[in-house]
Order: sequence, then C-alpha cells, then structure tokens
Amino acid sequence: MSDNITRLSSHKSEWKTDKMNVPVVFHIQETLMPVQATMDQLESVASSDAVFHHIAAMADVHSKPGRKNATGTTVTSEKYILPQVNDSDPACGMRLVKTDLDDTNTTPEDIEKLFQALIPRIPTKAYVGTYLPFRVIVDICRKGIQPLIDHLGIKTKNETTNCLERGNFFDTEQSRTDIFNVIPKLFLFFAQFRSGILGAAGNHFLDLMKVTDIIDEETATKFGLRKGQYLFMVHCGSGILGQYTMYMYTAKKREHLSQAIMVTLGRLFFFTPFKKTINAIAAKIRAYDFGRKEELFTYDGDGEDGKLYMAARNACSNFAHANRAVITHNVGETIKKVLGRDPEMELLYDMPHILVSKERHYDKDIWVHRNGTSRAYGPSRMADHPIFRETGEPAFIPSSMSTEAYLCVGTDGNESSFYSCNHGAGKSTGDTDTVVPHNKAELDKKLKAKGVTLYNGRSSKVIEQDSSHYKRIEDVIESVTENNIVKPVATMQPISVIMY
Repeated sequence: MSDNITRLSSHKSEWKTDKMNVPVVFHIQETLMPVQATMDQLESVASSDAVFHHIAAMADVHSKPGRKNATGTTVTSEKYILPQVNDSDPACGMRLVKTDLDDTNTTPEDIEKLFQALIPRIPTKAYVGTYLPFRVIVDICRKGIQPLIDHLGIKTKNETTNCLERGNFFDTEQSRTDIFNVIPKLFLFFAQFRSGILGAAGNHFLDLMKVTDIIDEETATKFGLRKGQYLFMVHCGSGILGQYTMYMYTAKKREHLSQAIMVTLGRLFFFTPFKKTINAIAAKIRAYDFGRKEELFTYDGDGEDGKLYMAARNACSNFAHANRAVITHNVGETIKKVLGRDPEMELLYDMPHILVSKERHYDKDIWVHRNGTSRAYGPSRMADHPIFRETGEPAFIPSSMSTEAYLCVGTDGNESSFYSCNHGAGKSTGDTDTVVPHNKAELDKKLKAKGVTLYNGRSSKVIEQDSSHYKRIEDVIESVTENNIVKPVATMQPISVIMY
C-alpha cells in the first residue's frame, strides 16, 4: 500500500489506490499514519462517486467500532449529504469557558470541595438532568440558544457571540410546526429531562484546566487569557434527542435495543405532512440493511429528503449547544454556592466536531462533513466576528485526561484540510507511556502523580482514556503547525476531571 502514497512534505502525504475515486490527503508525519483497518475505511469512503476532490485526514485519524468512516476526517460532496460518514451525535463538540479563578485565589482545597459538589450537579450517566419545559425544548430547536438563556437566566458572557452560527444552526427562524414536521414529539418529550448531562459515551468530560504557558501573547491578550488562570473545558453532545433523531434518518445499525424501539415508536407516532418522504427514507434504510452495504448512503442536498435531514440535524445541533450551555450555567451556579463568589464565567468558544454544513471550497459550494474535526477558519473567513476576524477561529486540541491541551487559532492557509483541525490527539496504535494502568486504582495513582484528580470514573473502560493510549500531543501539534492548519496560543494542564 505504501507504493500508492506520495509524500508531499515531511508532514503531508497523498494516498490513492485504483479503487479510490478521490485521494486521501494525510496531514500528519509518517509516524502518525493509521493502522490497516483505518486505511481500509478511508479507501472505502474515497471509492464513492459522491465524494468531492479529496478526503482530509488529520493527526488523530482512527477507526471506531461500528462506524463507516474514520474519526479525524473531513469528507465533502458537491451534491450529496452523506449521513454515514459522521457519528450520529449532531454538533457533539467542546467548549472552553474562562473564569476569574486562578492559582492565586483558588486553593486545592477549594477545587476539591467544588468538584465534590459538581459530581451530582453534572451527571455523566443519568436518566434525568436539568429539567426544561417542553416549550423551551421546542424553542431551542427552532430558535437556538436564546430561549434557554431567557429561561434559566444564564449569565455566561458571550454565550451567543462566541459560538458557531451564533448558537442557532438555522438561517431563518423555524416555527413549532417546522420542528414537529422533522422530529417526533416523543423524542422532544424525553429531551425535557436530558439537558445538562455529560453522557457516558467515549471520553465526554468536564475538565478544570490551568493555563500553563502563553505561546502567542498578542492573541492570548485578545482572548483575555493569563498564565495560572483556570478554565473549564466541556465535551458532550446532543444526547438522546440527537441520537434517536439521527437513527431515524441514518442507515446505521442500532447499537442498543432501546434505540431500535424508540426509533420504531417515533416513526409510528410521527404525524407530519412529509410522512410519505419519511416512509420512503425508512424503506431506503431497510433496503440498505442498516449500513451493511459497501456504498455510501446518500441524500440529495437539494431534495426533499436532504432538506428534512438537515432540518432535523440543525434542530438537534441547537440542542447540543444548549446542553453545553446548561452544564456551564450549572458549574457557575455551583461555584457561587460552594466558594461564595461569582466566577465571571465567559465563553471563549463553543465548537462542534461532528458537523455537516454548506461551505465554499475550491471555488464550489459543497457539503462539508466533519467527523471528529472542528472548523478552523482563518481571520479572513471570520470577518463578521469582532475578535476572531483578527485572531482566526479558536480550536482546542486536548490530548488525554492528564496531559496538556492546546488552545489554537485557525489560519488562512489550510485549504487542503477544508479549514479543519483535529479535535484531539487521537488514540495511538501502541502504548505511548511506560506506565500503563490496568485497573482504576492504578489509573488514580498515575493521575495523582501528575497532579490530576479523576471524579466519578465509574466506567470499567475509563482506563482506556489514560495517556498511554493516546498519541503524543507534541507530535500532533507539530503536524498541525507544519501544515499551517492552526497556530498555538496557549497550553492548558488538566487539574480535575469529571468523566464516566
């Protein structure tokens, strides 16, 4: 297979076999190239006639069980929406929230006290989170973040300004009927009880980060960052609203019986004038055998099925952003209660890394599918933002629960990645540390030695999130900087972590 790889630079290569309709461009050095299973996935997706120009594979590219496409990729199409190339959690992503807490005004005892209080307040696996009335859920889906701000009295600064699409993935305000036409009311009913939950999937987390180094003083100053400052990083998605809805529209095997039951009930009691199209989609999914076919499942971006899919996806993406906003609000309220002071919560940025959007690249308007990659526009593409038009779009690259994360900004020179950046370091093909924990006790001991405390951590698989299973962040940052994808601004060290 190496015969088909052309090295473009020390950190970029192009791969194309006879089967592939478009090449894959790897934005990584040779040592970070993925294993054969991932290469096979990439070859399969790149063989589709629906894919445009090339597939961009980033430093954290890796395959995941039950997925059609590798994580850490950006796949584009001129005409088609490709639901299978993205994970089924619309707008799953991360946000970085500044506070006025730092290592001079907040003690380790304060942090311990705070996180003990946050464990029940920010649940990982729960049936009920922060309750929101049905009307608020529907209004979030159709209007974006503002109805949530009004309902909860959210005081987080820049909650609408510093997020993708200003907190609303629709270009125009939708009516309640518009939402009921694309999402079953049953799913919206359950969503009332499901906001403010991190989730038990993968490495969703709430981290307290400490700024350890300022790399770009000018940009850090514009962002209001200083060394020693504490920030919160939140990683989660749209919960069951997005999961159930996307399973209705996506040819993917249900991972749990509950999903199959809920999707069946949702369709059964789904009263919409687009019932004929919804039934045709269901028939198309059944004929596709839930994703077992080799070719990609597609929607016409300009067709009725594509428009219904994107409307449902945008509504769920609004809820994903709202979910992270609820968590941020709850953290702030808990700090006030436990520490007796206002932490001055301010959103630096909220960025999805599961995203489908219409964008202009290579002089064409195309459908861009980011799967485990975040948008990283340079200053010229952020002209409508008061700060990011000077700095570029923020992008965060965490590594593991105990190793440094990087805050970066997009540049104007990364067209070959479709202005995308990897959303993390990515899982490694082998152990990258000499100490590899085999149980929770060993993990806690290793974390303690690094000055990190893990809270909750009830999952038997939490040890898989140890740094030994992730690529070295230094290698990843070298790749993104050498390819002019992003510029590093600051490094942040995890201090306290809530994860299932």
